[in-house]
Amino acid sequence: MKGYLSVFRLRLANGLQYRSAALAGIATQFFWGFIIIMVFEAFYSQTVVTPPLSLSQVVTYVWLQQAFLAFIMLWFRDNELFQLITSGNIAYELCRPTGIYGFWYAKLLAQRLSSAVLRCSPILIVAVFLPRPYRLEWPADLTAAALFILTLLLGLFIVVAISMLIYISTFITMSSAGSLLMFGVIGEFLAGMIIPIPLMPDWLQAIVNYLPFRFTADFPFRVYSGHIPVSEALELLPLQLAWLAALVAVGKFTMGKALRRVVVQGG
Repeated sequence: MKGYLSVFRLRLANGLQYRSAALAGIATQFFWGFIIIMVFEAFYSQTVVTPPLSLSQVVTYVWLQQAFLAFIMLWFRDNELFQLITSGNIAYELCRPTGIYGFWYAKLLAQRLSSAVLRCSPILIVAVFLPRPYRLEWPADLTAAALFILTLLLGLFIVVAISMLIYISTFITMSSAGSLLMFGVIGEFLAGMIIPIPLMPDWLQAIVNYLPFRFTADFPFRVYSGHIPVSEALELLPLQLAWLAALVAVGKFTMGKALRRVVVQGG
């Protein structure tokens, strides 16, 4: 465990050095945030029925999405790991005295955390003081705020566990393109990153609610806004933990199977 913590700390310190990249990312995320909000604003101005999410809840949802994008985006990748697999340098990783699953998991976790730490505060601070309807609203209450932080962190662990499956699949396909596209596009949609899940058709919500992707973004953001009340959030929390445990177990099992078939050729 000390080895994994050391990797996490080193990678976190390394990631916090890229402040210029973070500034560019903040500008991009403000641009996309305003674009998405204006699209929803136009949609809400023409609707003839009362949507399940109010416009202020959707705006809050969008700003949280932009602020914590590094936590929840599935297309975020570490090209170094893909190169290790496809070039054969994975042999050096296998010589380490630590398990490769935990080692990579700690690296990916620190990467996402460092990126979010640099970007989230400026976006949240500015968004709170914007005029309505572009303003980020405060959390429903203190309990909802505490549950939001907890569910967001658990969602981060789930995203990293899903990301590990992308790297593990590269051991078989030897190309990251297909897995990244499939997990990135489908996972992003099922997580509510394109359309918040309450705005989806009922039949689709019935499917999405049984999948783990909703626990990465939709669940914590709706807890923040109070759309999912605290009592319901506490009931869903064990399911989020169960998905995390299942994804880590599947990842470790498939990683073990993949490593048993690895053949490294060369000098």
